[in-house]
Amino acid sequence: MTSYPATANTPSSPAESENSGPENSGQDCVIRVLRDEAEGLEALARSVGAEISAEIAAALELLDGLHGRVVATGMGKSGHVARKIASTLASTGTPSLYVHPGEASHGDLGMIVEGDALLALSNSGETPELADLVAHCARFRIPVVAVTKVAESTLAKAADIVLLLPDHKEACSMGLAPTTSTTLMMALGDALSVALLERRGFSPEDFHALHPGGKLGRRLLKVSDLMHIGDELPLVAGDTTMADALLVMTAKSLGCVGVTGADGRLAGIVTDGDLRRKMCPDFLSYTAAEVMTADPKTIRPEALASEAVHVMNSRAITNLFAVRAGIPVGILHIHDCLRAGVA
Repeated sequence: MTSYPATANTPSSPAESENSGPENSGQDCVIRVLRDEAEGLEALARSVGAEISAEIAAALELLDGLHGRVVATGMGKSGHVARKIASTLASTGTPSLYVHPGEASHGDLGMIVEGDALLALSNSGETPELADLVAHCARFRIPVVAVTKVAESTLAKAADIVLLLPDHKEACSMGLAPTTSTTLMMALGDALSVALLERRGFSPEDFHALHPGGKLGRRLLKVSDLMHIGDELPLVAGDTTMADALLVMTAKSLGCVGVTGADGRLAGIVTDGDLRRKMCPDFLSYTAAEVMTADPKTIRPEALASEAVHVMNSRAITNLFAVRAGIPVGILHIHDCLRAGVA
């Protein structure tokens, strides 16, 4: 019979078996790593507020004033972070892309042109693969913003602006694996992205334009994206008899009919509840104005659909007319929102 060596999950001695338990399950390590990285973030926040505050201001001024794009780059783990930073910048209104340093040396330098700026990430500042990128930027006077931990590094000396990371230990027990350093790079990239977003007045509408898909896109849908318009609007004049108003209400299949005044403004709404409350032998001879609920709750077409859902839920209603200057331009039913995934 073939025998196999003991694995890491198989105690090799009674002592090891006795010492196994929750205290040695790795939880202590997880907590230590999280605290180490949190301390690194605190150190970075202090540094941004003091030692590198001028450099942060200069970087924001440069990136905000670009006619081109922010080109993020880095090698290894720093490269993964740079790719994420480029994605975050682009999705929050700052045109950006990621260029791999190795690919740059084989033709992708052509992606970096006048009007761009290079955002180069390297913990040591001595990443050899960045050399061609930095030389290309120097040749074409493309500004370089370096994110590194070493002020006297080759990258820092070649950069126009240096965002110096605090010299905080890696969370890895050997002090070798990029852990705290990449967390700081990621956080600094997020901070720059949000600062640029706020400087530019990037709005929820702008955000929606760049995030049309997924749950986020659904949250940013506007009333105008979902509302019924034109011939689908259930509208009658105030002097319309309820016999005719009911025909319109039934044909439009939205469970209500809006009542307009002589000026075309929305004066009221007739709902299923109004029908039940006003029902009597002469009901069909009543006018819509006599049955309607006056001054109904309305919403702007530009409002978020999620806001409309909140209004309908809070008032226990199923329809909202969208109006501009009092004139009904659309109507939204709660089912329209549910079908679109807005809640």
